Amino acid sequence: MTMSLARGLTTLNTSKRKKKKKKYTDNQLLKLKVNWRQHNKHMKQLGCHNNVMTFEEYIDYVNGNYKSKTKPTVIQTSWKQEGFTRQTQYVPSHNSEYSFAPATKKEAMKYTGERKLVGIATLHKSNMVPVFADDDDKNGSKQATEIAQMRRN
Repeated sequence: MTMSLARGLTTLNTSKRKKKKKKYTDNQLLKLKVNWRQHNKHMKQLGCHNNVMTFEEYIDYVNGNYKSKTKPTVIQTSWKQEGFTRQTQYVPSHNSEYSFAPATKKEAMKYTGERKLVGIATLHKSNMVPVFADDDDKNGSKQATEIAQMRRN
């Protein structure tokens, strides 16, 4: 026996179901009334008097069945403010000798210390360490070999 339907029948239910009105207890109705009053008070404070509802409309609103009375309208404001004119016609910009200071090229850094800088060694990944020549080590090979051994250990 196969699990197929007869021709012309479907398993999809395409009819819309009617929403049942929700039954509220007395305690739930009291909470809804308090929330309804707060909602209306808040809407009045915001100046949205068209969003003030009756209790039955608020119950539909809570259940998701409420359709607003008015459609929102787009208010176009002009970008030009009427009745305002500038008192001063010309305002000079601030001019200084360093007017392009953030865009100037940074000076190259130079070592000005007493010890002789032989080179730069990489200790770990991108950790750059300067290699100096000491009094007992004129070419800095001693310090360079120490850094190389540290890197491999």
